[in-house]
This record gives sequence, C-alpha cells and structure tokens, in this order.
Amino acid sequence: MHKCEWMENESLIRLAVFIGLFAMFAVCERLAPRRGTHPRRPRRWLTNLSISVLNTVTLRMMAFGLPLLAVGAALDASAQGWGLFNHLGWPAWAETVLAVLILDFAIWAQHLVTHKIPLLWRLHRVHHADTDIDVTTAIRFHPVEIALSMLLKIGLVYLLGASALAVVLFEILLNGTALFTHSNLRLPLALDSLLRKVLVTPDMHRVHHSVLREEHDSNYGFALSIWDRLMGTYVAQPSKGHEGMTIGLGWQDDNPSQLGWSLLLPFRRR
Repeated sequence: MHKCEWMENESLIRLAVFIGLFAMFAVCERLAPRRGTHPRRPRRWLTNLSISVLNTVTLRMMAFGLPLLAVGAALDASAQGWGLFNHLGWPAWAETVLAVLILDFAIWAQHLVTHKIPLLWRLHRVHHADTDIDVTTAIRFHPVEIALSMLLKIGLVYLLGASALAVVLFEILLNGTALFTHSNLRLPLALDSLLRKVLVTPDMHRVHHSVLREEHDSNYGFALSIWDRLMGTYVAQPSKGHEGMTIGLGWQDDNPSQLGWSLLLPFRRR
C-alpha cells in the first residue's frame, strides 16, 4: 500500500476507534458515575472539546510542515533502514510488543517531566486545571503540549525503528486508555483492584488530579500501571476519598471552563 494511503487509512481507523470509545465511556459514566455531576459540565465539555479540535488542527498543521508524524516516521524509518529494530531482525511480534512497552514508558517519563520542569508544567497545568474529571478531561491538553509530545514520539520512533503497526497500536492504546482512565466511571472494587495490577484504572488516575500536590505528583501512567509501581510513584487512593477529594488546581471557580482563559493559562504569572 502507498505510504499516503496507509497513513490516510490509519487516521480513519484511529478516528473511528476514538469516537466509538469516547461515546461508550461518556454513556457508561452517566449510567454508573463515581462522583456527582459537576454543575459546570455543559460549559466544561464545550471548552474541552474545543481544545481537542484545536489540537487536531495543530497536528494537521504540523503534518504540512513535517509530513512525517509518528506513523509516517515509522514508514520512513523502515524504508531507510533506520532505528534499532531495523537492524535486529527479531520476529515482528516481539518488536511490536517491545516497541509498545518502550513508547508507553516514554509517555510515562514525559508526563513525570512535565510535572518537574516549571516551563513544561505551565503547559501541562491546563490539563490539571479542570475542576472535575471525566471523559472530556482526557482531551484537554494545551496545543503546544500536544505538539511537543508529537515531536518526542517522532524522535523515539526513528530511534527505535518501530513499525507502523506498532505505532498505530500504541496510539490506539494510548488514546483508548486515556479516555478510560479519565472517565467518571464507577468500577466494582474487586474489578478495579484486579485491573490496576496491569492497567491504570479511573480510580487510580483520579488521584493524580487531586488538588493536593503530594497526590497529583503520583500515578503518572496512562495505560500500564507497572511504571508507577516500579518507580515508587504509585498512590493507591486519595486521602479524602473519591467523593470527598477536590479535583483541579488553585482555580476552583468558573475560569477553567472558559476556552480563552484555558489557552492563555500557560502565559499567566500565577
């Protein structure tokens, strides 16, 4: 298949999966909510969805200037014989599994770094400023942060020589688990306990959105929970419980639900 056709099909597949999962988790969190409905929900949703549209536009603009986004980089690396896996000759399944694991750890590490470096934290706090957490919080990232994250993935794909299939699988895993972990979904405690041995669950990630610094500096994983356990950044439950915890940062008002305010947040002094 021609590279452009491959990338176009990949985009359609990812979009279809994203829309399907978004709709499913949006319905599920309404049917079985973990926390009460936030009074600003309609405006929050509009703002978060608008930010997601801007992120899509940002990536499209990057694709014009940098025609090789993550999947394109994988196809190019394969054609040029660049990257680790293109010199190892391992079975395709082994390279795919290892590539997904490495990419997931890289996103975990990137997330950790955005909390530790002040300049990056100014961008990332747009995500954390949301005063509630639900499926739309998963798509609330500042466009500049999305662009930087894509550049990181492109570089890593070239270094690894990851296959296009591995990159597509990872992107679907990342997007799907982000929607799942941010959803306001009540899971049976026994199921949550079982799942979080491998995957990040909504209850586990919700701790990360606590207003308390010691809690939002924990549980950095999006897909696999093993990295937080291995690195000592795992916190099982919020100190005030899931119903009693406060979500967000210092802005416990209507500001985070405003689009303009959210986009300008990285450039404010506070």
